[in-house]
Amino acid sequence: MRTSLLRLLPLALLALATLASPVHAQERVKDLASVGGVRGNALVGYGLVVGLDGSGDRTSQSPFTVQSLRNMLNELGVTVPANVNPQLKNVAAVAIHAELPPFAKPGQTIDITVSSIANAVSLRGGTLLMAPLKGADGQVYAIAQGSLVVGGFGAQGRDGSRVSVNVPSVGRIPNGAMVEREVAGGFGDSGELTLNLNRADFSTVSNMVRALDARFGPGTARAVDGVTVAVRAPFDPGARIGFLAEVENVELSPGTAPAKVIVNSRTGTVVMGAQVRVLPAAIAHGSLSVTITESVDVSQPEAFGRGNSVITPRSDVSVDQDGSRMFRFAGGSSLDEIVRAVNAVGAAPGDLIAILEALKQAGALRAELEVI
Repeated sequence: MRTSLLRLLPLALLALATLASPVHAQERVKDLASVGGVRGNALVGYGLVVGLDGSGDRTSQSPFTVQSLRNMLNELGVTVPANVNPQLKNVAAVAIHAELPPFAKPGQTIDITVSSIANAVSLRGGTLLMAPLKGADGQVYAIAQGSLVVGGFGAQGRDGSRVSVNVPSVGRIPNGAMVEREVAGGFGDSGELTLNLNRADFSTVSNMVRALDARFGPGTARAVDGVTVAVRAPFDPGARIGFLAEVENVELSPGTAPAKVIVNSRTGTVVMGAQVRVLPAAIAHGSLSVTITESVDVSQPEAFGRGNSVITPRSDVSVDQDGSRMFRFAGGSSLDEIVRAVNAVGAAPGDLIAILEALKQAGALRAELEVI
């Protein structure tokens, strides 16, 4: 019986060690990478929004709005005399942009965003007239038209005062553009599919290759670089779609993120990754505040005496220095210990940024400090 217990003891210790070791979260391939060649394309266009309630462009300051309207009317068979300069307040020149999703076919619709490019106050209640949307190659891929949905609104008084909520000069048209041209993709041109990681990481690439080989057999996947994994795939389009559906749902443990501290200098936001470590260091950080108070003293002569009252200024200057306590970071401090040490001295975000910069310069911060 004793021999059996001794034989079971190493197994029990191994089980405890396994339970105590950190468990890395499993993520799907589709959450870590995108398929090469499967991408959207940006579209842009120019058009006119009509039907506004006096909140359109002031044509004296935006002559291209009148020019666009003249060209449109000429195309419709209406000739506007050259000596007539229409003062339109219900028309606005706008820029239109949208994204053509991958595999979009002619006849499908996409959402568009419409933005004023002149001095229109609001696009609320307007209707976009038919406008072509072009790609980077200059070809027309969609035609936009429809009624705008504007989330903001504005009001203006006769004295020039104005108040606005959100941005009334930008609106959207759900399903406002119809696709007219298909973009050819390279999804089925070769015997391999490429998976491009959303963030370059050699550990994640290596783990992805092992997970795909374990699922579909050795030699199925190969690492190309720190971002790309090439996967052997069937040539038949139908079989390739089914194969890719299985590839996307393979789970693996991604590599840990590098030790990095992100500092937003505008908002004072500091974000530290779990891998951040600090070498032994002692820190004293205090804040110096100088207060200047201005007051006025009045000097008056004695009763029934000669002289005039004199006003003399007086300045009181006080200096106060708080928070000069010293605290210590132990070697290899974890993220939790760093947070507790900083909270113990009550360091504000601005103070924390100064402390992190000083630690980096001293070589005690084992992380990349990035300021955005």
